[in-house]
Formats: sequence, structure tokens, C-alpha cells
Amino acid sequence: MNTVIGFIGIGVMGKSMAGNLLKAGYEVYVYTRTKEKASELISQGAKWATTPKEIAQQTNVIISMVGYPSDVEEIYLGEHGLIENGKKGTYLIDMTTSTPSLAVRIAEEAKKKGMEALDAPVSGGDIGARDAKLTIMVGGDIKAFEAIQTIFDIIGSNVVYQGPAGSGQHTKMCNQIAIASNMIGVTEAISYAKKAGLDPDRVLLSISSGAAGSWSLSNLVPRMVKGDFEPGFYIKHFIKDMKIALDEAERMGMDAPGLTLSKSLYENLAETGEENSGTQALYKHYNN
Repeated sequence: MNTVIGFIGIGVMGKSMAGNLLKAGYEVYVYTRTKEKASELISQGAKWATTPKEIAQQTNVIISMVGYPSDVEEIYLGEHGLIENGKKGTYLIDMTTSTPSLAVRIAEEAKKKGMEALDAPVSGGDIGARDAKLTIMVGGDIKAFEAIQTIFDIIGSNVVYQGPAGSGQHTKMCNQIAIASNMIGVTEAISYAKKAGLDPDRVLLSISSGAAGSWSLSNLVPRMVKGDFEPGFYIKHFIKDMKIALDEAERMGMDAPGLTLSKSLYENLAETGEENSGTQALYKHYNN
């Protein structure tokens, strides 16, 4: 059976991910709430679907990359959603950062209909999506993962199977927790450099390759210095992720003071109208 891919959610990252699948030669149907966002992909050969239901009817591998768990729930479990209207044998891959419990529920409902669902959130932002170098953290049935791993390998360079349903989402929470505190550190470091009268670019040459090095330091601090706060990853989505992680930590009886502080700083930024800026806009907290 030929693999026909459906892609739901043509945002900052989804557009590049779907584009890389097209370049690899796959037949791809796309759906997003605003058709204009998909116009470039359509011009490259993607086929437009008017609803998620149509995606379910036309494809046998479906990838979603949307905003919030409520969107995921509607797309997968709604009356006009993928599980109710999809074909037996379909692989469902949610790459949204969502809740582990919802991932488990989707996997269970998919099984009842003869489908396989994987939770496969990603890290790497707009650059990773564009360059097909995303980190992909996968939860679900191991045989289902192995059956479609070639698709993951087209859009990511670090694809790791983590365990049963929900494991991908739990791993993404680990990722977001690490980033949350790191963003405070890198932003404070470069703000300190500025206030000390140093050249931030020269400071980066020294500290980015040493023990302080991190992805955020190398990729986001140059944007801060240039005053580029366009989203590679939206503040509003990062706040959503941190809330999920804090809820899970509380459920497990774990204290997370670094995560709590980072969430409060980003919420303060969002309240000043920065919710649609990139996470590097934390720089404005220290320098406005």
C-alpha cells in the first residue's frame, strides 16, 4: 500500500516539516484553519483538504502539529475527527507538545478502531524544522514506531523511541524544563555583558563553546542581540508547555522552583503583549 501522508497544522514548524516530506517524494494532503498558510505548500504539490475528516479519508499516515491539547483532542477524538473517520491500519502521529494522559487516551481509542497512535513531540524550533534536524521523542507501540521510522528520519536527525504511549510527551516535558531555566541563564548572561560594556558577540565567542554552551546560547542569543524577536517558538506555547510540566510535577510530588520562576517571567511578558513573540524575547525583561 502506498503511503499517503496527511499533515494538520501549517505553522512556524509544520510548514517546513510538511515541505520536507513533499521534497522526499510523498503525496501529502494538508489542512490548517487558515488556508493561506498552506498556499506555498500547495504550490509545491501538496493537496488541500477542507477538514480533518477529509484528511482521515484520504491518507494512511497522519501527522498533527497544532497549538494546544484542546486542539489535539478535537482533531483526534471529536465526532468529525481522525479516529472516528479514519481507515483501519492508519498511523496517527501527534507531534504537538500535549499532555501525556491525552496521548494515552488517543492511543487506546485508536487501537479500538484498528489504528496505531504515536505521541512524538519535537524540539529544535523553526531552524530544526527547516533543516530537517529536529529531535523527535516517540511514545507508543514499538512495532508501530519501527513501521514508520523512515518518515521520522525525513524530518528529524535525532529520533529516539522512549517507551509506551505518553512517554514521548513526558520526555518533551524534560526538554522544556531544561530549556526553561537555561533561558533565564543565557538571557541574564548576555544582559550582564551588555551592562558591563562588553561586546555581546565577542562574549558569545568565548562562552558558547565552553562549559556554558547550549543550543539556546548559540541560536537564540544572537537573535536577542540583533533585536530579532520573531517566533521560532511562541511564548504563548512555551507557557502552555511549562504549565503541563508543572501539573505533571505536582502530580508526582516533585518541586520545580526553576520551572516555576521561568513560567512567571514569561507570563509577565505575555501580559505586556509579547505572547506571539519568540522565547528569546525574555531579553526584554532585563533590557527594556
